[in-house]
Amino acid sequence: MKVAVIHDWLVVNGGAEKVLEEILAIYPQAEVFTLVDYLPEQDRAWLGDRKIHTSFIHRLPFAKSKYRNYFPLFPIAIEQFDMSPFDLIISSSYAVAKGVITGPEQTHISYCHSPARYAWDLQAQYLKESNMERGLKSTIARYFLHKFRIWDTRTANGVDAFIANSNFIKKRIHKCYRREAEVINPPVKLSQFTLATHKEDFYLTASRMVPYKRIDLVVKAFTKMPDKKLKVIGEGPEFNKIKKIAEGYANIELLGFQSNEVLIDNMQKAKAFIFAAEEDFGIIPVEAQACGTPVIAYGKGGCLETVVDGGSGLHFAEQTVPSVVDAVTRFEAMPVFLPEKVRENAELFSIDSFRQKLKAVIEKTLAERAAR
Repeated sequence: MKVAVIHDWLVVNGGAEKVLEEILAIYPQAEVFTLVDYLPEQDRAWLGDRKIHTSFIHRLPFAKSKYRNYFPLFPIAIEQFDMSPFDLIISSSYAVAKGVITGPEQTHISYCHSPARYAWDLQAQYLKESNMERGLKSTIARYFLHKFRIWDTRTANGVDAFIANSNFIKKRIHKCYRREAEVINPPVKLSQFTLATHKEDFYLTASRMVPYKRIDLVVKAFTKMPDKKLKVIGEGPEFNKIKKIAEGYANIELLGFQSNEVLIDNMQKAKAFIFAAEEDFGIIPVEAQACGTPVIAYGKGGCLETVVDGGSGLHFAEQTVPSVVDAVTRFEAMPVFLPEKVRENAELFSIDSFRQKLKAVIEKTLAERAAR
């Protein structure tokens, strides 16, 4: 059986790439197709020496840093890939990967990290964060997003089975495509995140500093709690904005980009990890729990499924400074979370569990199609 795996783009080693890595572990002979491949050499060991097929966007001017600007071309680019030699096509999709063209004799299974959020329910937020709420740029952006939604809905018909990374995304898939999906949570390399029972007196947050991650909210909250220490790991477009918020506050330490080893060390030592984003799933809160560190999380999206309120952490209700402050205050008034119990919750999201569930869904889909 010839297998192709389609991934939107290879630029950073994020949560979607961890899913891709495990799909390729199940199908090591699969060929990989992606719009652009600019994954740094030091981050691509898991890809081995397999050939990566890229689209024409990879060769366009400034694509390495500005590939997102070619958004109107994404559907055309993904449709250029010739899938005809393959029996099984697996798309790892959060934008356009599921849009590859397949035939009636082929099986297409889409692991959907999310329908493109900026084109669907988060369009208004995306336009606001991009300063495109009004004017000519806004009109052009809205036009292309409208055209994209039509294409996105149509291409859902070419998928034989959807897999969602959380119940939250299962609902979004049904809302956007009117399709049912199996839920298989993304895998977490628990062996990298070992249990630590000794905690120090600081809180930790870590993420790429982009608007929806809401690192700014966490930092603002700790400006209201000068007696509580916060460490912040990460870099990105919002770094200077967040640095300005933290200026003059000795209790807030911005560490910028750090190696995985430093991140894990801080995760193991922190008294709690704070996560303020509304994520589709969110792997990093699970990684923190694998270290035995409870998570204070925004109670919406994937964290409702990964953080047990009162068991492996607690939730706060709103993305506001008072809500975060209240959550930290409640956390400190609660009995101590046992690191061993927190770790137990993370073990539900192991690599072995992911592989077994994914293989089961694929085999079931193939069998059903063969029977028809």
